[in-house]
Amino acid sequence: MRIWVDADACPNVIKDILFRAAERAQVPLTLVANQAIRTPPSQFIKALQVASGFDVADDRIVELTDAGDLVITADIPLAAGVLEKGGHALDPRGEFYTKDNIKERLAMRKLMDELRSSGVETGGPATFSNADRQAFANKLDRFLVASAQT
Repeated sequence: MRIWVDADACPNVIKDILFRAAERAQVPLTLVANQAIRTPPSQFIKALQVASGFDVADDRIVELTDAGDLVITADIPLAAGVLEKGGHALDPRGEFYTKDNIKERLAMRKLMDELRSSGVETGGPATFSNADRQAFANKLDRFLVASAQT
């Protein structure tokens, strides 16, 4: 099992949690981005820089993901691709994407895109909070514990 991170938009506090978790669980962690990303020195943590361009990092993550891997992303189409490959996808706010909720999320994303393109102000995501950070850390920890037991 590997952990892949859609690192371009991942909050730094989440990266820090992931760095500590990778070391503690001794799980390979790769941050994928279209810019250079600094990582702490570790045999378990690395960064992979991809070319700039729309969805280049997302496409590379889907390509590299194997069944059972965990991907950290807020990108719904990326999460859908990961689920199709048998991987797991976790939002930085601590919510897992599942086969049960991904279609609804894709439909809502499409609706919001249509509203924005027609000029409707839809606002952005809520500010990232300490509760989000804690929810993520808890879900990640439970996932890693369960993965170690299988």
